[in-house]
Amino acid sequence: MRIAILLFDGFSNMVLSCLLEPLRAVRDQGRSDISWHIITADEGPVRSSSGLLVASDGDTSGSYDLLIVVAGYGYRDHAAAAALRQVSALSRRSALVIGADTGPWLLAALGMLSSKRATLHWSLLSEFAEAFPDVQVEPASHVSEGKVWTCGGASGALNLMLAFITDRYGQANAFIASSMFLHDAARPQARIDSGPRQLTGTGTARLRQVIGMMAETLEDPPSLPQLAGRCGLSLRKLDRLFRTEVGMPPGRYFQMLRLSRAQELANTTGLGLREIALQCGFADAPALSKAFRRAYGCSIRQTRAYARSTKAVKGRGQREIAE
Repeated sequence: MRIAILLFDGFSNMVLSCLLEPLRAVRDQGRSDISWHIITADEGPVRSSSGLLVASDGDTSGSYDLLIVVAGYGYRDHAAAAALRQVSALSRRSALVIGADTGPWLLAALGMLSSKRATLHWSLLSEFAEAFPDVQVEPASHVSEGKVWTCGGASGALNLMLAFITDRYGQANAFIASSMFLHDAARPQARIDSGPRQLTGTGTARLRQVIGMMAETLEDPPSLPQLAGRCGLSLRKLDRLFRTEVGMPPGRYFQMLRLSRAQELANTTGLGLREIALQCGFADAPALSKAFRRAYGCSIRQTRAYARSTKAVKGRGQREIAE
């Protein structure tokens, strides 16, 4: 998948990260077909809202599977003719277009959102509706409407990208991408005064309690009835909790948590697959391999090989720079 990311001065680092990092997480599963190309207006460097300077990757020729337009402060100035021509030209060569933060303003100025549902940064919703009365403005996290998807700030960008990954690469890869952002939410804090362990992160306190229990028992996972009992829930309430707040049943979430840990161990340690399997609650290496392939569509050995090859390339690059 070939991706173009068009940045304008004043873009949000957080929004860009929430759009790009989930894609990187999927690529690191061995999806080497994912690549991205940074494009800027007039091909010069642009500054983010926090002052970070980002340079263009140069050549913008060819077609793209996905164009991501990220604008921030100064969106009215970005809607000038030259910038709109650039957005228009790239859009015509892209199968799907995402407008993020104030990027939807530029898409609307081009008429790409006429008679379509759309959203953008929450602080501009009223002004956006006034400026483009033909757009069906929605105060939503993100909106997908045919070829054009839109979102507002960082949380909306993350939700949109996870929806895109689910649609394109499946729920398992979306889980990996989301767990990267919520990794600390599955790590129990140290006990304080012998009280119950608490977790930071999203979701209700009850959900965090259950996920904390899951994180503590990866090596020897309890059955769902046992898990529910330890957390003071009925099996039915446990199931409803996860389906409502996470969008998947607790058993699947627990297995994905174990597979995510297995992948981390495979990519960052020299442990054999049998030892990794036992540390993650699988009977043996074949059981782990079968579950991993069923979830991700590739083997855990492939993801380990890809991680090692990527590390080797980075190592060579660093040595060349040092020399």
